[in-house]
Amino acid sequence: MNIIYIRTSTEDQNPENQLADIKSMGIDPVVTEVLEDQQSAWKDNKERESFQTLQKKIKSKKVTDLYVWDWDRIYRNRIKLKEFFALCKVYKVSVHSFRQSWYEAINDIPEPFNEIMIDLMLNLLGWMAEDESKKKSERVKASIRTKDGKTLSYKGNKWGRKSLPNQAKTKIVSLHKEGLSMRTIAGLVQIADKNNNMKNVSVGTVHKVLAEFKGKNS
Repeated sequence: MNIIYIRTSTEDQNPENQLADIKSMGIDPVVTEVLEDQQSAWKDNKERESFQTLQKKIKSKKVTDLYVWDWDRIYRNRIKLKEFFALCKVYKVSVHSFRQSWYEAINDIPEPFNEIMIDLMLNLLGWMAEDESKKKSERVKASIRTKDGKTLSYKGNKWGRKSLPNQAKTKIVSLHKEGLSMRTIAGLVQIADKNNNMKNVSVGTVHKVLAEFKGKNS
C-alpha cells in the first residue's frame, strides 16, 4: 500500500497544495491512502494521531511506499528523522519526498547496494544532527553575558532557573525546625511556575535551601 502523509503546522495552511505536489510524482490512486495531521512536527507523537497510525501500519507491514511533501513534514529534529528512516528500512518501506527529489536516485539503486546507500544517508543524518547540536550549544554559550554579578542572555534576560522566593525559603526552614522530613516539607511548600500554576518544590530544592541555611548559621 502507498501512504501519503501530510502535515500542516496551523489551521491556516492548505494541505491541498502539498497533496497536489505529491500526486504529481505519479502515484497510483487506487492503492493510496492519505493521512493528515495539523500539528507541529516539533510536537510529541501523541499529538499527531495520523502519524501514530502511519507508524502502526508500517510495523504491521501494510506499507510499501511513503510519500511526503518534505522530510520536515515527518520530523524537523534530525535525530528523530534518522530513527524514522531506520524504522522504514527495517520494514522495507521506501520513502519518497517531493522536495527531496534527489533521494529517488537512492530508491532506484538495486539491492543490496541501495541498503548501503541508505545506511550512509542515516549516518549522515546522525552526523548532521550532532553537528547542529554542537553549534547550538556553542551559540548559547557565546550569548551568555555577565553584568553586576548576574549571568544574562544576549537579550539581557537573566540566565538560569528562577530563584526560589524568600517566602518559600522561610517556610522550608520553619517546617524543618518543627522536625518535619525533607520529603514532607516538599509536599507542603508550593511555588508558581512560569505559567503561574502552583507546584510543589522538589526534595532537592528543600535540601539546597536547608544546606544554605545551615551554612549561614554555622
